[in-house]
Amino acid sequence: MAVLQVEKLSKTFGAGEQAVHALREVSLSVEAGELVALLGPSGSGKSTLLLCVSLIQDPSAGSIALAGREVWRDGPLGVDARRYRRENIGFIFQGHNLIPFLTAQENIALARHLNGAGKREANARARELLEFLEIGKRAAAYPASLSGGEQQRVAIGRALANEPPLIFADEPTASLDTERGMKVMAMLRRVAREKRAAVIAVTHDQRMVEGFDSAYVMDDGRLAKRR
Repeated sequence: MAVLQVEKLSKTFGAGEQAVHALREVSLSVEAGELVALLGPSGSGKSTLLLCVSLIQDPSAGSIALAGREVWRDGPLGVDARRYRRENIGFIFQGHNLIPFLTAQENIALARHLNGAGKREANARARELLEFLEIGKRAAAYPASLSGGEQQRVAIGRALANEPPLIFADEPTASLDTERGMKVMAMLRRVAREKRAAVIAVTHDQRMVEGFDSAYVMDDGRLAKRR
């Protein structure tokens, strides 16, 4: 069963001659453990697709199903959007967005705590993920003392905190050099394989997609599989 199933998803801003078609009948299916690259220039619709699938923005038409449950079909289907995101989607942001006055462990634990876990459980989960991400020794470090690659691993840990079936990585290597970027992409492959999460990584850099299961290109709101 597909973790994510998107059918003919469209998003239009404005109307008439001023209408901007950000998504044009996009269809996409992603399985558990699959690592997907989403390529395309700025303004092609990549970010809009992520925002619509996560119900941050309302699509104009089409359907979205997550783990077999339809959550959108030409309108909301009685889903609490905040809870939907919190329980089902992990975000890895381009700029890390770590809280500067919290340690690496606390940044990850907070995401778990906000989803209802107690302090002990949240901290245990954070320590487990830091070890999985091979930065367990940096648990007590604050973001300012972490390297760019270490900060990105903490951001990955935060996205995994609530064991979501779907993870979005928005330009996860944009601020890294090629070597560190490759390491982060290798880590995302490991996350997909070992945690059985469906991972969709948005990137401009085609060098980073080596080892991905599939790659798609967005152009003017349309999605096509990369040849």
